[in-house]
Amino acid sequence: MVLTALVLIPLAASAAAFLLRANGLRRGLLLAASLAHAALTAASWITPPAPAFHGNLALDPLGQLFLTLISLVFLAAALYGVNYLGGEEAGPRQDFQGQGLFLNAPEARFTACLLLFLASMTLTVLAQNLALVWVGVEATTLASAPLIYFHRHSRSLEAAWKYLMVCSVGIALALIGNILLSAAQPGGASSMLLSELIRSAPAMRQPWLKAAFVFTLVGYGTKMGLAPMHTWLPDAHSEAPSMGSALFSGILLNCAFLGILRVYQVALSAGLASFCQELFLAFGLFSMGLAAVFIVGQGDYKRMLAYSSVEHMGLLVLGLGLGGGAVFGSMLHAVNHSLAKSMLFLLSGNILAVYHSKSTYDVRGVTRALPATGWLWLLGFLAITGTPPFGAFVSEFTILRQAFAAGRFGVAATALVFLALIFIGMSVSVLRMAQGTVPPDAQRRLRPEPALSLISPLVLGLAALALGLVIPETLRQLLQQATAALGS
Repeated sequence: MVLTALVLIPLAASAAAFLLRANGLRRGLLLAASLAHAALTAASWITPPAPAFHGNLALDPLGQLFLTLISLVFLAAALYGVNYLGGEEAGPRQDFQGQGLFLNAPEARFTACLLLFLASMTLTVLAQNLALVWVGVEATTLASAPLIYFHRHSRSLEAAWKYLMVCSVGIALALIGNILLSAAQPGGASSMLLSELIRSAPAMRQPWLKAAFVFTLVGYGTKMGLAPMHTWLPDAHSEAPSMGSALFSGILLNCAFLGILRVYQVALSAGLASFCQELFLAFGLFSMGLAAVFIVGQGDYKRMLAYSSVEHMGLLVLGLGLGGGAVFGSMLHAVNHSLAKSMLFLLSGNILAVYHSKSTYDVRGVTRALPATGWLWLLGFLAITGTPPFGAFVSEFTILRQAFAAGRFGVAATALVFLALIFIGMSVSVLRMAQGTVPPDAQRRLRPEPALSLISPLVLGLAALALGLVIPETLRQLLQQATAALGS
């Protein structure tokens, strides 16, 4: 019943969002649905819910981890959205390049798609049937594409179409992976339940299973933002409204990552660990290297954050490729990245509202113009680049320590070089924005910073800091269980 409610509550709220006429009521509905989802997720920690629909929906450690991140980040974005959407209600403004645009796109459609997005992500992480996982990931694409077009100008339209086209190709490849996985099963079996696939994996035809894993890695890797399949991500993340960008980077990418992990569990049971890990290492290092190239000298701070997501997705699969303790580091890093990146994207909305520019050269003096936002922006930068004592330092250190312990000195050295380049590239842009004199046009738009625009980033930032100091025992146990499910 709990698992069904986790999907149906946001789904029903999405339908209701179209019927409500008052924007205030609609924002209240968004927040209420988020709170209900968070309450059910918290209850699942206390009393594990029973599987539903003949085991097709169930909550295992991996699902529990990513469901918690989805619920937490979405609640933070919904709370932030109360003030954000109120500001967008003011009416037509001028495009940041001087062209006319309507920032007050129909809020009913936007809120309904947000809630549908929550329902589809929840379905993805609860699904124990790999066909249902595919349906959930496809549903996230359809639900989230209208969010990118919220600002209704040519760049956001182009980004939305690019997102749809590129991710649809990736989803099609993932579907082929599912078909190949079905064909790999022995004795004419065709079950797609994860437990049955793992049980029959040792008897599967390995060439078919290898092909299934490759198609799944490339297919879901497209949605996850692994290079070179990442091409939709910088445009979509930079053109979506800030609360949408926080959801895309903070939790949507995790859903695609989970799709890869599900097939990886089957491959592990079939004895294909080394085959999969070499692919993980290649994609991980390539993603980090490409992100480093585009972050250095990047003049758009939202695109900079987007390329940072490409880097961190590379780190996640790099941890899987190294195996051992690095898998624990990868699971912990998924948590740290979700917290810190969501924080930064929400803060970028505060900056954009005052400066009306995404250029790191036009935005100056943020710590003077927006003191709370500016200092949180600096702390968020330290968190996302793995600076101690933030949680990302612990997870990155865990991954790299395993690389040295396993004798993969070339992998470790290459990753360290990419991390250093990314730190330097981001620090130049972030410090340029924080310092200097506030431009006159931004000075005229200065207002007291609304508390609702600061609470969510502050809480996410404190959580990212806390995980660098101590990992709660309940979270540690969950991470260990998730790591065990991945063979380490």
